[in-house]
Amino acid sequence: MGQDLSADGFNPRDRARYRRKVQRCLDTLGRMLTDGGFSFPRRHIGLEVELNLVDAAMGPSMTNQEVLDALGSPSFTTELSQHNIELNVPPRPLAGQSALQLEQDLRGYLDDAAEKAGGSGARLAMIGILPTLKHDHFDQKWITNSTRYTMLNDQIFAARGEHTTLSLDGSALPGQQEERLRTYAESILPEAACTSVQLHLQVAPEEFAAHWNAAQCLAGVQVAVGSNSPFLLGKAMWHETRIPLFLQSTDTRPEELKNQGVRPRVWFGERWVTSIFDLFEENVRYFPGLLPETDAEDPVEALESGHAPKLTELRLHNGTVWRWNRPVYDVVDGKPHLRVENRVLPAGPTVIDMMANAAFFYGAQRALAEAERPLWTQMSFQAAEENLYAGARHGFDAQLYWPGIGWVPPDELTLRVLLPLAHEGLRTADVSEQAIDRYLGVIEQRCLTRRNGSRWQRETVAMAQRAGADRESALATMLGRYLELASSEEPVHRWPVES
Repeated sequence: MGQDLSADGFNPRDRARYRRKVQRCLDTLGRMLTDGGFSFPRRHIGLEVELNLVDAAMGPSMTNQEVLDALGSPSFTTELSQHNIELNVPPRPLAGQSALQLEQDLRGYLDDAAEKAGGSGARLAMIGILPTLKHDHFDQKWITNSTRYTMLNDQIFAARGEHTTLSLDGSALPGQQEERLRTYAESILPEAACTSVQLHLQVAPEEFAAHWNAAQCLAGVQVAVGSNSPFLLGKAMWHETRIPLFLQSTDTRPEELKNQGVRPRVWFGERWVTSIFDLFEENVRYFPGLLPETDAEDPVEALESGHAPKLTELRLHNGTVWRWNRPVYDVVDGKPHLRVENRVLPAGPTVIDMMANAAFFYGAQRALAEAERPLWTQMSFQAAEENLYAGARHGFDAQLYWPGIGWVPPDELTLRVLLPLAHEGLRTADVSEQAIDRYLGVIEQRCLTRRNGSRWQRETVAMAQRAGADRESALATMLGRYLELASSEEPVHRWPVES
């Protein structure tokens, strides 16, 4: 959904025209899949990181346009709130030393952004949810000055017809009682509180279903092991609060439609798939257009003339259905390709932690996708979904279901089953042993210590409060210490807990 839109608004005729164009795009995609019209020269990976800007008091710094102007780089772009920017790292092969080079490149991009942010009095924070956000920061005036963001906000609220409700029961801090959050928002800016790392993998059409199904199987353990978003509006919520917050902040359904079983636009899905077409077809069938903008291209005519169709409307529509593992159709240098976009992971805490999360995902995903007996033939789709929510709510304290084992903590599941699979998958992908050992070693130590970003944040705030700090000052102090430790580039499992 990266394109900008006209500011003229939409009428019923626009929506009818858009629906027809989306269906025509879907039909064209079906023809392309049948005819084998896709490019797949090699297995490329890509990475996006959403970043927070913070001020000297550790609150959000609403300076994204100033920072982007100073950067002047196409690799950085806006995000929904004025305290967010996004980094898009150019794609590259997975094999060889590429991951190690990606780590160096990522640090270079972030160092440049940190320097430019400093010129605006801001600092970068790679963290799933900025813990110092307050309700005032969800005021509509803080939406980034872009037509597409404003229209997305307006269309979601028009569809729902009422304010956003945020309702969460938390996971208790050490030695404290469980906390609850009940509040409202008059914009979709709570979505901007959720900053993530998005992992892309280019796949051949015939491989897509296996890789997407594998990613769905892994989602619960990914968020449990990598959680980094425990605080929202001053309260201790889930270990990975992004998961329920994203759902609630973009929900177009009033209570009556929820009760009827209407699907949410932030969606895990409801079944294993046999083709990427299944997912795009579900998007078209179940979700009305939020941004019904059309362009002049006829996708059928483009295909028949020998050009790769842009499928603009289908891609725009796909960008307003926020699956945790999203199908992607794209055209690069005139050649169409397909990707799985994994969206469950939070940003941070460090570059090496994010690289470790990525290596673990790519390796385990490949091993599961190429297994002789697919895991998803042994596991219900509902079990995979329940794993996602259990891992997000409880982190390392979750119990996840895994075929052949039953209910198991995520650290034990990772150490016993998934790390060996990840090693196997990365070796099959010809990733260097140096990269495999570096990144999967971080995941191993994180599981052995049972310390990820969320657990460190929660323990640090709890200790500060036991020493007499109130919650607001404890969160600000914790965030300041978080930024210091993150700049050291020590992975989070080595971070000390100090009051």
